[in-house]
Amino acid sequence: MSTSASANTVAIIGGGVIGGGWVARFLLHGWNVNVYDKDPDAADKIAAVLDNARLSLPAIADVELPQEGTLNYCDSLEAAVSQAQWIQESVPERLDIKHSVLQAIENHASADALIGSSTSGFTPTELKQPLKRPNQLFVAHPFNPVYLLPLVELVPGETYDDVQLGRAMDILTSIGMKPLHVRAELPAHIADRFLEAVWREALWMIKDDVATTGEIDDAIRFGFGLRWAQMGLFETYRIAGGEAGMAHFIAQFGPCLSWPWTKLMDVPELDDALIKKIADQSDAQSGHFSIRELERIRDDNLVGMMQALKARNWGAGALLNEHDKRLQALASITPVKDA
Repeated sequence: MSTSASANTVAIIGGGVIGGGWVARFLLHGWNVNVYDKDPDAADKIAAVLDNARLSLPAIADVELPQEGTLNYCDSLEAAVSQAQWIQESVPERLDIKHSVLQAIENHASADALIGSSTSGFTPTELKQPLKRPNQLFVAHPFNPVYLLPLVELVPGETYDDVQLGRAMDILTSIGMKPLHVRAELPAHIADRFLEAVWREALWMIKDDVATTGEIDDAIRFGFGLRWAQMGLFETYRIAGGEAGMAHFIAQFGPCLSWPWTKLMDVPELDDALIKKIADQSDAQSGHFSIRELERIRDDNLVGMMQALKARNWGAGALLNEHDKRLQALASITPVKDA
C-alpha cells in the first residue's frame, strides 16, 4: 500500500459507459487518469466517450478548460490505484464483484485516498462490509453522460469523516459537478428511486396498450420534462399553486393521490411478450439512429439547454457560470503549457 496519494491523479476502475464518463470529466479538467479494466475493448470504448466529451464539454464553458491530463491504461489494479488521490469504482452492479474489487482497491490504495463507488443501487453500508478502513469509501453516483450532467449523489453512509466528505465535495465541485450530500442510506439513493417510479408506470402503460414508447417519451419531452429540466418538481408545482403557493397546490390536488391513477405499487411481469413489445416499439421509435448518433444528438441538445440556462443564471446554468469563474481564476495562476 502506498503511504501517500499524488495530487491530481485519479484511478478509474471499470471503463464502461459510466467509467468512461468519469475518465472524460476528470481528464478534461486537467487530472491525470489511470484506468484499469480487463475488457480488451475498454480503450476503444473510452476513446468513443472522449470523442463526444471533447466536442460537448468545452461548448458549455465560456472560458478555456485546463490542459488535458495524461491518460494511462494500467496492466494491474495496483498500478492504477497506488498513487491515486481519487479512486472511482465503476464495475457491474453485483455486490460480490464490488466487494472483491473494493477489497483489492483498499489493499493497494493510499490510506488518504478517496474511494468512490458509482453504484446506483447499493448503500455504503452494504459496500463497506468487507473493508478494514470503511470510512474511506463512499457512494459517488453520477448520471450519464457523466462529462456533461453535473449531478453526483454523494452518500458517505452512517459513519464518515467530515474532513473526507469536505475533500470529496471540493474535488467534485472543482471538476464542474454538483455534489448532492445524501444524508440517509436508502437503496437507489434519491434520483433513481424517483426515476424507477416513473419507469414502473411507463411499463404498465405499454403492457396495457395505453401508450407506446414514443408516445410516453413525447409526453415527457414536449411537456413536463422541459419544466423539470430547469425547475425540478416542487418549484414547478409551487407555480401551479398560484400566488397561494405550495400549500394551495397540495390542498387542490392532494386528494388525487388517493385516486387509482397509477400502479406504482405493482410490477408488470417482464415476460418475453412484454420485452418484445417494448423492444419493437423502441426500434420503431429510434432504430434509424445508431447509438453514437443518439449520443451526439443528446449531447448537442443538452449543451443548448444548459447554455440557455447559463444566460438566465438559473439551475444548472448558475452552476456552470460559477464553474467558469473557477476555471478563469485557475487559468490566471496556472502557467500555460505548450501543446
